Amino acid sequence: MTRCSLLGHIVAQPCPSHRQREALLHLAAVYDPALQPALQNALTMTKAEPNAHWQGLWVAMDGDNIAAAAWVQPLANQTAQLWLPKQNNAIARALLDGLQDWVNEQPITLCHVALPAPWAAWEKTLVESGMRVLATLEHLVWRCQTVRMPDTSLTLHPFEELTRTQQLALLARVGEASLDCPALREAVPVKTLLAGFDAQATSAMMPTPRHWFRLEHQGETIGVLLLATQQPRWSLQLMGLVPEWRGQGLGQVVIQQAQALAAQCGAKRLALTVDAQNTPAQRVYARAGMKKEMQERLLAWC
Repeated sequence: MTRCSLLGHIVAQPCPSHRQREALLHLAAVYDPALQPALQNALTMTKAEPNAHWQGLWVAMDGDNIAAAAWVQPLANQTAQLWLPKQNNAIARALLDGLQDWVNEQPITLCHVALPAPWAAWEKTLVESGMRVLATLEHLVWRCQTVRMPDTSLTLHPFEELTRTQQLALLARVGEASLDCPALREAVPVKTLLAGFDAQATSAMMPTPRHWFRLEHQGETIGVLLLATQQPRWSLQLMGLVPEWRGQGLGQVVIQQAQALAAQCGAKRLALTVDAQNTPAQRVYARAGMKKEMQERLLAWC
């Protein structure tokens, strides 16, 4: 068992199996109504591979008492999500330092956390624990209403018609010189990004991502539109064009097509996340009537 001595009498270690429930009560998400549904979904996922998922639950022990806990939840393709301790204090900082050392020993290429505003205090702690700021994320939402599918020669075709190699190549082209989370794209291979989208789509209780499309215009494949379709709130996972087709107004057409699809299929809201520094995309979404719901800072050990 890996153990780290911290602050003299405090010891960080993997959580004993008989104290997992107690340890979870020391996670910040348990006390944040906005995070509770995501945490519950994460805990549900542990039932498939309980041993692997619980290895990343660590506690800072003060004698026989749990002083703090943090959880590294494994995700697809050697990525993970960090669930923070309840309190941001010296013990939590020491626990994160020990957990970072453990993460570095694992086959984990990226372990991320998204901090809601105000994030300054936690950001300082996490950066001091070796995390890198990857992006400031804007979460936008559109309340679905009747929208006519735009008249355009840009058409949607099933993404599944492409081989996996072709899918990865298309995503790589869409990511070239993209202003959306460039640091994240640099840190995470295209294969890992696609696996993450797959996992998100399947968690929406769908056997296959039926609303994943390649975009075709004038006989060329020019981009992608990936939608996760959990009712009543759809999520636009990725919308992008290859470099040579940007700046021609086609992005506005694609978002209109996504809105029309969501409304036709009975969704109540269409949500997406965009890099706060991606000004061109921000303009497209604003013209489409999407409103800012919240903002987060994305950090990671990578």
